[in-house]
Amino acid sequence: MPNLTLEYTRNLPAVDLSAVLADCNRTLAESGQFSELDIKSRALRVDDFAIGTAPEARAFVFATFSLLSGRAPEVKRDLSQRLLTVLKAHFPPVPGLVIQIAVELQDMDRDSFLKIIAGA
Repeated sequence: MPNLTLEYTRNLPAVDLSAVLADCNRTLAESGQFSELDIKSRALRVDDFAIGTAPEARAFVFATFSLLSGRAPEVKRDLSQRLLTVLKAHFPPVPGLVIQIAVELQDMDRDSFLKIIAGA
């Protein structure tokens, strides 16, 4: 806990995904809601996608952020806004390409979530 999955379409300009994920992890750690060690993130390129029905060039970046249940709506909104700010900085506008950037928070059931850390 927590887990960030970043999906992005193949038609976006090249971006340093390691830097994107590092910045996302850093901003989440700075929120004070999580231990730095607990934050996990990954990026997945989407090769096959459709956005609407119009022929315009379109792309998306979609972050799904899963965290243990029980946080206040204000805290969740703050976390979403922090992530959106980071993503906007790394995926700036591109002439001729409509880019949708979105963040979704999902609650994980606190009672059934289990985790171990193996090794040192």
